Amino acid sequence: MTQTRCGSNLRAMNTPNKTTPAKAKPITAPDIRAMKNGEKICCITAYDYASGLIADQAGVDLVLVGDSLAMTVLGYENTLSVTVDDMVHHTRAASRGVRRALLVSDMPFMSFATVDRALENGHRLMAEGRAGAVKLEGGMPVAPQIKALTGAGIPVMAHVGLTPQHVAEFGGFKAQGKSAESARALIDDAKAVEEAGAFCVVLEAIPVEVAELVTEAVSIPTIGIGAGNVTDGQILVYNDVLGIFDRFTPKFVRRYAELGTEARKSLEMYCADVRRTTFPSDKNTIYMPEDQLAQVRKIRVKNKKK
Repeated sequence: MTQTRCGSNLRAMNTPNKTTPAKAKPITAPDIRAMKNGEKICCITAYDYASGLIADQAGVDLVLVGDSLAMTVLGYENTLSVTVDDMVHHTRAASRGVRRALLVSDMPFMSFATVDRALENGHRLMAEGRAGAVKLEGGMPVAPQIKALTGAGIPVMAHVGLTPQHVAEFGGFKAQGKSAESARALIDDAKAVEEAGAFCVVLEAIPVEVAELVTEAVSIPTIGIGAGNVTDGQILVYNDVLGIFDRFTPKFVRRYAELGTEARKSLEMYCADVRRTTFPSDKNTIYMPEDQLAQVRKIRVKNKKK
């Protein structure tokens, strides 16, 4: 019951369309962990000050600066090209807008290949990027890194199922856990990251039946993305939700707006106004005081005589 009350209290401050109190207590990794079996945990990605601010004001519980910025912001074909420097830069920018939600920074491809590298880069994302936690992909193979990070005081959000950093290994962005054997492996992975100290785990692109089994098997919250509505929370990519990513829309995404289309239309109108000289209009124009204008005109006359 304590966990449910904690979750309800956190969510009560997250009521949509209401201004979040300026002095609301920031959400921490232990707060997210305590929301297991409570009200659903709402998570979204963000990549800069503006998106972080909007997400925070909307009342989400957790803002992830995802390595998906490689595709949504930097235009790469997949997430493999993003660097730790990129993640530090964007996390620090998002941190200026996120005041209440837990800010989590993705650890990019190969940045946690060893325990030492994980500690070094995890420290950078926390100290330089001002993240409140980090996220890394993988199950049992990365349990030592998770244990080392949490032992050093760095909260970890785990990620199993479809892990985009392994897209080359998977042969594309393909759903995982569709066989009994792979489902058992996913449960083992989730248990391993929990035991290593992760405060929650993302389940991406797996059958809902498997997501339910994993959610029941661990005592930490599961955050679904393409895992049905049986998980403890959900996460989606900011650009997908708002309709500002042009390449593809995964089956598990629901677009709540088409801001890309609206933005293009707005810029088309701007260009048209510029070309027909209806922008800037009088209300967009700065005029000099009459007494100063008279002096300027005298200067103009003198210059012409010269």
